[in-house]
Amino acid sequence: MCHHDYWVSKNVLVTGADGFMGSHLCDKLIELKSNIIALVRGTSISGTTGHSLKNIAHLDGKNIQIVAVDIASTDLMRIIERVSPDVIFHLGAIAYVPYSFEHPIEVHNVNSLGTLNLLEAAKNLNNLERVVICSSSEIYGTAQKDSIDEEHPLNPTSPYAASKVAADRYAYAYYETYGVPVSIIRPFNYYGPRHTYDVIPKFINMVIGGEEPTIHGDGSQSRDFTYVTDMVEAFLLMGSHEKAVGEAVNFGTGKDVTIKYIAEKIIEISGKRLAPKFIEKRLAEVNRLTCNSKKAKELFGWEHRVSIEEGLALNYRWSENCHQKGKLTAG
Repeated sequence: MCHHDYWVSKNVLVTGADGFMGSHLCDKLIELKSNIIALVRGTSISGTTGHSLKNIAHLDGKNIQIVAVDIASTDLMRIIERVSPDVIFHLGAIAYVPYSFEHPIEVHNVNSLGTLNLLEAAKNLNNLERVVICSSSEIYGTAQKDSIDEEHPLNPTSPYAASKVAADRYAYAYYETYGVPVSIIRPFNYYGPRHTYDVIPKFINMVIGGEEPTIHGDGSQSRDFTYVTDMVEAFLLMGSHEKAVGEAVNFGTGKDVTIKYIAEKIIEISGKRLAPKFIEKRLAEVNRLTCNSKKAKELFGWEHRVSIEEGLALNYRWSENCHQKGKLTAG
């Protein structure tokens, strides 16, 4: 895509760089010859000195600087002002919805306050070209129409979703109030190698281990799943395209599939004789999420390329290979 040339020699700061999407984004930015400042979660008592990498260790020695920080602390502001990046991708968050049921204050501090810290630092950067805030499709709640566009009401049904609404709207407020060159990406469910939570890696790991995939409820709840390579392209567009500034944009395939279908398809790919197992419905369950990505197509010409069937097969084979090598797989 034509936007790839933009990234050559750019100084790009990525929060949550060692996470699933952050690591794939860093891989692509290295390929595009960017200089990366990768912010990862600290492992020391202060949260600012030690770190342990799981997904970007293979990038060591390339154009990447690793910095450990607690994004909910003001340390984040000092680091951003010191390194003064051209572009910021803010993916750092606690993103596992069930975790927020028991830890709502921690999730708020990381997801909401962490975003506010980042925006406060960003507004003081004279050379900043873009800050991409990663929102979530969870902010919409259950769809009130066939597919969700950006005008859909924000009806968060979990503490996690509420924290992402706050981050999303803080980002827009800093664009309107201070002129920070913000773009807000609202990705629907994405998946692929290295993913450690959510339904697809959970089912894949269970099936590889010979277990029946466990479904909360009857499995009729549905989601719009996008493969990681397609979503990386979406992030790059939001970070480089002039039409993205001041916009909140949905990215997804436009086709939802049921959780039951996902389980059955993974079993089919495995060739094993298994069947899904059904248990009680999960708290704050969103029944249906389907993306209306018309705006992304109109602004940028973006469309997904990898089908759910192809993506699940790629993901399963990657995970299977990791298991065969005796490694811990992220799904």
